[in-house]
Amino acid sequence: MSRVINLRQARKAAARAADRRAGDENAARFGRTPAERAAEAEAAARAARHLDGHRRDRASEGADDIADD
Repeated sequence: MSRVINLRQARKAAARAADRRAGDENAARFGRTPAERAAEAEAAARAARHLDGHRRDRASEGADDIADD
């Protein structure tokens, strides 16, 4: 003899499974872990510090003297 199923519960379970599947697909396509986001932010900050450390100081070039002429 077959098992009796509540169709409302089966329909809701199928909808939950479909939503979970769609969410997993989106996470694989677009998502990043918090560790990946933190690593990227740290790399960007490191690059900005590196760039700022190599910036030339405009006052030492005499740019102010040229502008006053």
